[in-house]
Amino acid sequence: MPHPPFSLSTGRPYVRDKVCHEFKTMGKDDFRTMTLIMNSRKFSNATFEEISHLVHEIVSLAETCCADGVDPSCYDAGSSALSAKSCSPDSPFPAHPETAACCIHQGLEQKLCLAALQHPPRQLPHYVEPSNEELCQAFKKDPKDFADRFLHEYVSSYGQAPLPVLLGSTRNFLSMVSTCCISPSPTVCFLKEKLQRKTLSLLTLMSNRACLRLTGYGKDKMKFSYLTMLAQKIPSASFEDLSPLAEDAAEVFSQCCDSVAEDCIQQKLSEHTTKICTTLSAKDKRFADCCAGKNIMQNYFCISALQPAVAPKLPELQKPTNKQLCDDNGALHTRRYMFELARRHTNVPDVFLGKLYDASENVIRECCSAKDASTCLDSKRQQMGVELPAFLEKANQLCGQYNELNFLDFKNRLRDSIRQTRPDASPELLTQLTDQRADFASTCCPANSPPLYCVAQVTAELASTCKQGSCMLV
Repeated sequence: MPHPPFSLSTGRPYVRDKVCHEFKTMGKDDFRTMTLIMNSRKFSNATFEEISHLVHEIVSLAETCCADGVDPSCYDAGSSALSAKSCSPDSPFPAHPETAACCIHQGLEQKLCLAALQHPPRQLPHYVEPSNEELCQAFKKDPKDFADRFLHEYVSSYGQAPLPVLLGSTRNFLSMVSTCCISPSPTVCFLKEKLQRKTLSLLTLMSNRACLRLTGYGKDKMKFSYLTMLAQKIPSASFEDLSPLAEDAAEVFSQCCDSVAEDCIQQKLSEHTTKICTTLSAKDKRFADCCAGKNIMQNYFCISALQPAVAPKLPELQKPTNKQLCDDNGALHTRRYMFELARRHTNVPDVFLGKLYDASENVIRECCSAKDASTCLDSKRQQMGVELPAFLEKANQLCGQYNELNFLDFKNRLRDSIRQTRPDASPELLTQLTDQRADFASTCCPANSPPLYCVAQVTAELASTCKQGSCMLV
């Protein structure tokens, strides 16, 4: 599979020279494959048919107008026709709510506006790998259609993973299918190949989640998120131990999520894992066990999969003073306080604690610039003192039970709890409420939960239980 083309990866498919250079360098088949991948990534909610139409038009345009000796006006006319088709009411291309706004413009401005459109990344991947038998049946029926549909489904699900990781993972998967489906012992072949691709498969999944978090949170909140996760896995470690590791992790992903360098994420994560193991192995047996493996990427996955530890008994939490919150190191004092909160409430995931982080940022911004900062902060402290304990208790109970119980016992416990608060609920409503709560917990209690989806869920829950009408955490 080819290296990623520059112009497609920056959303400028109308720049003739670049597109034609890529078409000639790659050849038609590889150009088509890359166009399919880039547009499945860009339009993550589009159907396979919509992506197929778009890919066909882009490849036809390049094939017709990039041949030697063809007048440059061919490409301009073709791209104008492509824009016009995008703006027609019955356009077969991926739908986007801002298409109409782009279509008001004319000429190059319209083309560039349309080229810049993209869907938000999928928060919950929808790709489900078929059985070996189903894979081979679809592959043998039509190998090209099978490859196209797989690329679309997989890339639109994991499109936030660094592009080289996506390319490596999809190439590896298609190679496995084409090899094992003609093997005399397909079951043995698949078993062996899947074992070999385990690291690459996990890297795709993990890097997609991490880069999704970076996109949704930004670099500063990503540091907080990572600090929280570490503090809950090893609450005995100090802020001074964990804060540099959180800084380093945010730096790794900010450098590699958009990088087209072949081994950026593998190299940087390996270096990061070495730092984690050097700092924490001697402090915690679980970390020492994870760090004992010979495959450093597998060691990282092992650390990522560690469940929250039991919260230790620690001294009463000291809140930052008004003066500390408003001085030059206010953000540091807030981060340290959130760290202390996280290690005392190890079952409260960072998506919940992130609401406290956002509320703290808002308070500092509002109060520290106020005429009477102390009065403003005291008022906010009083309000937070009412909201915070109930919020933490609710999150701790829900996610604590989810982490400790098997899923069936967890749902039974949820049903009993809901029945106590809603004794009038019919059996159907009770089942519905239990399923909703269980789905929420299974999606948002794990450490690597989809951030924007879960933030929206937590916000909706808070809004429904907010009695004051102006809760700080909403």
